[in-house]
Amino acid sequence: MPKVSGFLYIQVMENDSSLVVLPADSASNTNVAMDTAAPAIQMPTPEQLGIAVSAGVKDASGTVMPITVTVGDTIQFPVTVSWSVQGSALLVVPTGTASAKGLTQVGVSQESARSVKDGKEVASITFNYKIVAQDTGNLSIPVMKFEIPTQMGQSLTLRTESVPVRVDGQVNVLPAIVGGAVAVVVLLAGLWRLKRRAAAKAATAAKNAAVDALREQMQVLKRRINTADCREWLLDLEKVCKAYAADRFGLDADKVKLEVLLKQGDLEGWESLLEKFADARYGGGKRDAFENKETWKAAMKLMGIEEEL
Repeated sequence: MPKVSGFLYIQVMENDSSLVVLPADSASNTNVAMDTAAPAIQMPTPEQLGIAVSAGVKDASGTVMPITVTVGDTIQFPVTVSWSVQGSALLVVPTGTASAKGLTQVGVSQESARSVKDGKEVASITFNYKIVAQDTGNLSIPVMKFEIPTQMGQSLTLRTESVPVRVDGQVNVLPAIVGGAVAVVVLLAGLWRLKRRAAAKAATAAKNAAVDALREQMQVLKRRINTADCREWLLDLEKVCKAYAADRFGLDADKVKLEVLLKQGDLEGWESLLEKFADARYGGGKRDAFENKETWKAAMKLMGIEEEL
Protein backbone atom coordinates (compact mmCIF):
# COMPACT_ATOMS: atom_id res chain seq x y z
CA MET A 1 0.00 0.00 0.00
CA PRO A 2 1.55 3.44 -0.93
CA LYS A 3 2.14 5.88 1.90
CA VAL A 4 2.16 9.67 1.99
CA SER A 5 4.17 11.49 4.65
CA GLY A 6 1.98 12.80 7.47
CA PHE A 7 -1.08 10.56 6.80
CA LEU A 8 -2.33 7.16 7.91
CA TYR A 9 -4.26 5.01 5.42
CA ILE A 10 -7.00 2.88 7.09
CA GLN A 11 -8.82 0.33 4.97
CA VAL A 12 -12.49 0.09 5.99
CA MET A 13 -12.79 -3.65 5.20
CA GLU A 14 -10.10 -6.17 4.34
CA ASN A 15 -9.80 -6.95 0.62
CA ASP A 16 -11.88 -3.83 -0.10
CA SER A 17 -10.60 -1.11 -2.42
CA SER A 18 -12.30 1.70 -0.45
CA LEU A 19 -9.68 3.64 1.50
CA VAL A 20 -10.06 6.50 3.93
CA VAL A 21 -7.24 8.99 4.46
CA LEU A 22 -6.89 10.39 7.99
CA PRO A 23 -4.45 12.90 9.58
CA ALA A 24 -1.56 11.30 11.48
CA ASP A 25 -2.06 10.89 15.25
CA SER A 26 -0.65 13.77 17.27
CA ALA A 27 0.98 11.37 19.76
CA SER A 28 3.22 9.96 16.99
CA ASN A 29 3.71 13.23 15.15
CA THR A 30 7.39 13.90 14.47
CA ASN A 31 6.91 17.67 14.40
CA VAL A 32 6.88 17.63 10.63
CA ALA A 33 5.30 20.89 9.50
CA MET A 34 2.08 20.58 7.59
CA ASP A 35 2.04 22.79 4.51
CA THR A 36 -1.58 22.12 3.73
CA ALA A 37 -4.70 21.17 5.77
CA ALA A 38 -5.70 17.48 6.03
CA PRO A 39 -8.48 16.50 3.60
CA ALA A 40 -12.00 15.84 5.01
CA ILE A 41 -12.88 12.21 5.77
CA GLN A 42 -14.88 10.72 2.92
CA MET A 43 -16.93 7.77 4.25
CA PRO A 44 -17.90 5.06 1.76
CA THR A 45 -21.55 4.03 1.53
CA PRO A 46 -22.75 0.63 2.79
CA GLU A 47 -23.55 -0.30 -0.80
CA GLN A 48 -19.95 0.37 -1.82
CA LEU A 49 -18.79 -1.96 0.95
CA GLY A 50 -21.24 -4.70 -0.04
CA ILE A 51 -23.37 -4.29 3.08
CA ALA A 52 -27.12 -4.80 2.59
CA VAL A 53 -30.18 -4.62 4.82
CA SER A 54 -33.61 -6.16 4.23
CA ALA A 55 -36.76 -6.11 6.34
CA GLY A 56 -39.82 -8.35 6.47
CA VAL A 57 -40.61 -11.76 5.02
CA LYS A 58 -40.14 -12.04 1.26
CA ASP A 59 -41.70 -14.37 -1.29
CA ALA A 60 -39.84 -16.31 -3.99
CA SER A 61 -39.61 -13.22 -6.19
CA GLY A 62 -38.01 -11.17 -3.41
CA THR A 63 -41.09 -9.03 -2.77
CA VAL A 64 -41.93 -8.23 0.84
CA MET A 65 -45.10 -10.11 1.74
CA PRO A 66 -47.97 -7.99 3.11
CA ILE A 67 -48.72 -8.27 6.82
CA THR A 68 -52.33 -8.76 7.91
CA VAL A 69 -53.13 -9.53 11.55
CA THR A 70 -55.87 -9.18 14.13
CA VAL A 71 -55.66 -6.67 16.94
CA GLY A 72 -53.85 -8.28 19.87
CA ASP A 73 -51.72 -10.54 17.66
CA THR A 74 -47.92 -10.59 17.90
CA ILE A 75 -46.03 -9.87 14.67
CA GLN A 76 -42.69 -11.60 14.05
CA PHE A 77 -40.74 -9.04 12.00
CA PRO A 78 -37.17 -9.94 10.83
CA VAL A 79 -34.52 -7.42 9.75
CA THR A 80 -31.33 -8.89 8.22
CA VAL A 81 -27.97 -7.16 7.69
CA SER A 82 -25.62 -9.10 5.39
CA TRP A 83 -22.10 -8.59 4.03
CA SER A 84 -19.27 -10.46 2.31
CA VAL A 85 -17.22 -12.62 4.67
CA GLN A 86 -14.07 -11.42 2.86
CA GLY A 87 -14.43 -8.15 4.73
CA SER A 88 -13.90 -7.53 8.42
CA ALA A 89 -16.37 -8.69 11.05
CA LEU A 90 -19.06 -6.07 11.67
CA LEU A 91 -20.70 -4.78 14.81
CA VAL A 92 -24.30 -3.89 13.95
CA VAL A 93 -26.07 -1.72 16.51
CA PRO A 94 -29.86 -1.05 16.33
CA THR A 95 -30.50 2.61 17.08
CA GLY A 96 -34.27 2.74 16.77
CA THR A 97 -37.42 0.93 17.79
CA ALA A 98 -40.13 -0.89 15.91
CA SER A 99 -42.84 0.84 17.93
CA ALA A 100 -45.20 3.16 16.09
CA LYS A 101 -48.82 4.27 16.23
CA GLY A 102 -50.89 1.21 17.12
CA LEU A 103 -47.77 -1.01 17.22
CA THR A 104 -45.62 -1.76 20.28
CA GLN A 105 -42.28 -3.55 20.26
CA VAL A 106 -42.20 -6.08 23.12
CA GLY A 107 -38.95 -7.87 22.39
CA VAL A 108 -36.09 -8.53 19.99
CA SER A 109 -33.68 -11.42 19.50
CA GLN A 110 -30.57 -11.78 17.35
CA GLU A 111 -29.30 -14.60 15.13
CA SER A 112 -26.05 -14.92 13.15
CA ALA A 113 -25.60 -17.07 10.07
CA ARG A 114 -23.42 -17.71 7.05
CA SER A 115 -24.39 -18.76 3.54
CA VAL A 116 -23.03 -18.94 0.02
CA LYS A 117 -24.45 -16.63 -2.63
CA ASP A 118 -23.15 -16.50 -6.21
CA GLY A 119 -20.09 -18.46 -5.12
CA LYS A 120 -19.21 -16.06 -2.31
CA GLU A 121 -19.60 -16.62 1.40
CA VAL A 122 -21.95 -14.14 3.00
CA ALA A 123 -22.38 -13.46 6.72
CA SER A 124 -25.58 -12.07 8.19
CA ILE A 125 -27.17 -10.88 11.42
CA THR A 126 -30.94 -11.10 11.76
CA PHE A 127 -32.86 -9.09 14.34
CA ASN A 128 -36.23 -10.70 15.07
CA TYR A 129 -38.61 -8.07 16.43
CA LYS A 130 -41.77 -9.00 18.34
CA ILE A 131 -44.44 -6.37 17.77
CA VAL A 132 -47.93 -6.37 19.28
CA ALA A 133 -50.79 -4.88 17.23
CA GLN A 134 -52.76 -2.71 19.67
CA ASP A 135 -54.97 -0.77 17.26
CA THR A 136 -56.90 -1.45 14.08
CA GLY A 137 -56.52 0.05 10.63
CA ASN A 138 -53.74 0.55 8.09
CA LEU A 139 -50.59 0.94 10.19
CA SER A 140 -46.86 0.89 9.38
CA ILE A 141 -43.75 -0.56 10.93
CA PRO A 142 -41.43 2.46 10.94
CA VAL A 143 -38.05 2.91 9.27
CA MET A 144 -35.47 0.94 11.27
CA LYS A 145 -31.95 2.39 11.68
CA PHE A 146 -28.73 0.51 12.37
CA GLU A 147 -25.18 1.79 12.84
CA ILE A 148 -21.89 0.05 12.10
CA PRO A 149 -18.91 1.62 13.97
CA THR A 150 -15.69 2.01 11.92
CA GLN A 151 -12.04 2.59 12.76
CA MET A 152 -12.34 6.23 11.77
CA GLY A 153 -14.66 7.08 14.64
CA GLN A 154 -17.62 7.58 12.35
CA SER A 155 -20.40 5.04 11.82
CA LEU A 156 -22.08 3.71 8.73
CA THR A 157 -25.86 4.09 8.90
CA LEU A 158 -28.30 1.54 7.46
CA ARG A 159 -32.01 2.21 7.00
CA THR A 160 -34.91 -0.08 6.18
CA GLU A 161 -38.09 0.89 4.41
CA SER A 162 -41.39 1.35 6.20
CA VAL A 163 -43.58 -1.77 5.95
CA PRO A 164 -47.41 -1.47 5.89
CA VAL A 165 -49.47 -3.55 8.31
CA ARG A 166 -53.20 -4.21 8.09
CA VAL A 167 -54.76 -4.79 11.52
CA ASP A 168 -58.35 -6.05 11.62
CA GLY A 169 -60.66 -6.02 14.62
CA GLN A 170 -61.55 -9.17 16.49
CA VAL A 171 -64.68 -10.93 15.30
CA ASN A 172 -67.22 -11.97 17.92
CA VAL A 173 -67.53 -15.65 17.13
CA LEU A 174 -69.63 -16.57 20.19
CA PRO A 175 -73.01 -16.37 18.39
CA ALA A 176 -71.65 -18.42 15.54
CA ILE A 177 -70.20 -20.96 17.96
CA VAL A 178 -73.47 -21.23 19.87
CA GLY A 179 -75.47 -21.54 16.66
CA GLY A 180 -73.05 -24.10 15.32
CA ALA A 181 -73.19 -26.09 18.56
CA VAL A 182 -77.00 -26.13 18.47
CA ALA A 183 -76.95 -27.22 14.85
CA VAL A 184 -74.48 -29.99 15.66
CA VAL A 185 -76.64 -31.19 18.57
CA VAL A 186 -79.74 -31.24 16.36
CA LEU A 187 -77.84 -33.05 13.62
CA LEU A 188 -76.43 -35.62 16.03
CA ALA A 189 -79.87 -36.19 17.54
CA GLY A 190 -81.31 -36.74 14.07
CA LEU A 191 -78.49 -39.09 13.15
CA TRP A 192 -78.95 -40.96 16.43
CA ARG A 193 -82.66 -41.43 15.73
CA LEU A 194 -81.96 -42.59 12.19
CA LYS A 195 -79.28 -44.94 13.44
CA ARG A 196 -81.59 -46.26 16.12
CA ARG A 197 -84.35 -46.86 13.58
CA ALA A 198 -81.92 -48.52 11.22
CA ALA A 199 -80.60 -50.73 14.03
CA ALA A 200 -84.15 -51.67 15.03
CA LYS A 201 -84.99 -52.51 11.43
CA ALA A 202 -81.81 -54.53 11.09
CA ALA A 203 -82.53 -56.41 14.32
CA THR A 204 -86.09 -57.12 13.22
CA ALA A 205 -84.90 -58.28 9.82
CA ALA A 206 -82.28 -60.53 11.42
CA LYS A 207 -84.86 -61.97 13.82
CA ASN A 208 -87.32 -62.59 11.00
CA ALA A 209 -84.59 -64.24 8.95
CA ALA A 210 -83.69 -66.51 11.86
CA VAL A 211 -87.34 -67.41 12.42
CA ASP A 212 -87.78 -68.12 8.71
CA ALA A 213 -84.72 -70.38 8.76
CA LEU A 214 -86.06 -72.28 11.78
CA ARG A 215 -89.52 -72.53 10.21
CA GLU A 216 -87.96 -73.98 7.05
CA GLN A 217 -86.04 -76.60 9.05
CA MET A 218 -89.18 -77.49 11.00
CA GLN A 219 -91.11 -77.92 7.76
CA VAL A 220 -88.45 -80.33 6.55
CA LEU A 221 -88.80 -82.31 9.79
CA LYS A 222 -92.59 -82.35 9.43
CA ARG A 223 -92.31 -83.89 5.98
CA ARG A 224 -90.02 -86.61 7.41
CA ILE A 225 -92.30 -87.63 10.31
CA ASN A 226 -93.69 -90.70 8.54
CA THR A 227 -90.49 -91.78 6.79
CA ALA A 228 -87.49 -91.04 9.02
CA ASP A 229 -86.12 -93.17 11.81
CA CYS A 230 -87.72 -91.91 15.04
CA ARG A 231 -84.48 -91.61 17.01
CA GLU A 232 -82.70 -89.86 14.15
CA TRP A 233 -85.68 -87.57 13.67
CA LEU A 234 -85.71 -86.55 17.35
CA LEU A 235 -81.97 -85.85 17.31
CA ASP A 236 -82.45 -83.64 14.24
CA LEU A 237 -85.23 -81.80 16.07
CA GLU A 238 -82.86 -81.29 19.01
CA LYS A 239 -80.37 -79.62 16.64
CA VAL A 240 -83.07 -77.20 15.49
CA CYS A 241 -83.94 -76.41 19.10
CA LYS A 242 -80.26 -75.75 19.88
CA ALA A 243 -80.08 -73.35 16.92
CA TYR A 244 -83.12 -71.55 18.32
CA ALA A 245 -81.51 -71.26 21.78
CA ALA A 246 -78.21 -70.05 20.31
CA ASP A 247 -79.98 -67.27 18.39
CA ARG A 248 -82.18 -66.30 21.33
CA PHE A 249 -79.43 -66.18 23.95
CA GLY A 250 -76.51 -65.14 21.71
CA LEU A 251 -74.59 -68.40 22.14
CA ASP A 252 -72.46 -70.60 19.93
CA ALA A 253 -74.76 -73.30 18.53
CA ASP A 254 -72.07 -75.98 19.02
CA LYS A 255 -71.80 -75.14 22.72
CA VAL A 256 -75.48 -74.87 23.56
CA LYS A 257 -76.64 -77.24 26.31
CA LEU A 258 -80.39 -77.24 26.60
CA GLU A 259 -80.33 -79.00 29.97
CA VAL A 260 -78.19 -76.21 31.46
CA LEU A 261 -80.50 -73.53 30.10
CA LEU A 262 -83.47 -75.42 31.54
CA LYS A 263 -81.86 -75.52 35.00
CA GLN A 264 -81.13 -71.80 34.75
CA GLY A 265 -84.81 -71.15 34.12
CA ASP A 266 -84.26 -69.91 30.57
CA LEU A 267 -86.36 -72.65 28.92
CA GLU A 268 -89.52 -72.77 30.96
CA GLY A 269 -91.90 -75.56 29.87
CA TRP A 270 -89.25 -77.49 27.93
CA GLU A 271 -88.96 -80.36 30.42
CA SER A 272 -91.04 -82.90 28.45
CA LEU A 273 -89.35 -82.10 25.15
CA LEU A 274 -85.84 -82.48 26.63
CA GLU A 275 -86.85 -85.86 28.12
CA LYS A 276 -87.74 -87.08 24.63
CA PHE A 277 -84.34 -85.91 23.35
CA ALA A 278 -82.63 -87.80 26.19
CA ASP A 279 -84.60 -90.98 25.39
CA ALA A 280 -83.53 -90.74 21.75
CA ARG A 281 -79.84 -90.25 22.66
CA TYR A 282 -79.76 -93.15 25.09
CA GLY A 283 -81.79 -95.64 23.05
CA GLY A 284 -85.31 -95.34 24.41
CA GLY A 285 -88.25 -97.39 23.19
CA LYS A 286 -89.90 -97.17 19.81
CA ARG A 287 -92.15 -94.29 18.86
CA ASP A 288 -94.81 -94.03 16.20
CA ALA A 289 -95.40 -91.19 13.77
CA PHE A 290 -98.29 -89.79 15.80
CA GLU A 291 -96.03 -89.22 18.81
CA ASN A 292 -93.43 -87.47 16.65
CA LYS A 293 -96.10 -85.22 15.16
CA GLU A 294 -97.23 -84.17 18.65
CA THR A 295 -93.60 -83.57 19.60
CA TRP A 296 -93.16 -81.41 16.49
CA LYS A 297 -96.21 -79.30 17.42
CA ALA A 298 -94.91 -78.86 20.97
CA ALA A 299 -91.50 -77.73 19.71
CA MET A 300 -93.09 -75.22 17.32
CA LYS A 301 -95.10 -73.73 20.19
CA LEU A 302 -92.13 -73.56 22.56
CA MET A 303 -90.02 -71.77 19.94
CA GLY A 304 -92.84 -69.38 19.06
CA ILE A 305 -92.88 -70.40 15.40
CA GLU A 306 -96.16 -70.25 13.54
CA GLU A 307 -96.71 -72.70 10.74
CA GLU A 308 -97.33 -71.12 7.36
CA LEU A 309 -100.70 -71.93 5.91
